[in-house]
Amino acid sequence: MKNQHKWLLAAAAALTASVALQAPAMADPGDSTSVEVTVDIEEIKEPGVLALSIAADSVALAEGDSTLETREFLGTLPTVTVTDTRTMEEVPAGSAWAVLGNATDFAGNSGQAPISAGHLGWKPHLIDGGETGLVAEGEEVVTVLDEPTQPGNNVGLVDQELLVSTFDSGSVAGGAFTVNADLFLRTPADVAAGSYASTLTLSLFE
Repeated sequence: MKNQHKWLLAAAAALTASVALQAPAMADPGDSTSVEVTVDIEEIKEPGVLALSIAADSVALAEGDSTLETREFLGTLPTVTVTDTRTMEEVPAGSAWAVLGNATDFAGNSGQAPISAGHLGWKPHLIDGGETGLVAEGEEVVTVLDEPTQPGNNVGLVDQELLVSTFDSGSVAGGAFTVNADLFLRTPADVAAGSYASTLTLSLFE
């Protein structure tokens, strides 16, 4: 029995040694595996914007119904577009927007005396105000040589004058609106001949 016990201990020791010294399994050359890598990329949502554009950057005035006392020159402001790509939720509560315009004096190209911006007037015309009825053109502004057609409007485009506006930006959000204007320059009959140029600046405010 004592010898059998020794044999069992020896066998157990041999088995333990055999397990401890067993070599790790090796992959065969050329074996491979793969891992799929995934990602979900959401579309970037750009916030909407309120923007102003104009169809052309110049307009030439041509002589109209001049008289012995007054020279008149007429043209049409290129179409102005106000585009609002915002949602109603993106518009601050109580917001309103407006496009205002003013002109510089007409400078002569040959040293002739300038013609003041007070001699340039306009009459805005709404082309497309959308379906809400909340977008409207501004009032006519006549020149310093005219009798006023509205109280105090014979000042010309010297200061910021209204071209188009809405009193409720949120209600018209997501739309595009177009407007132009009749332009008229009226000068004394003895104005010096030559080419003149003025810059009419349009600004969008909210």
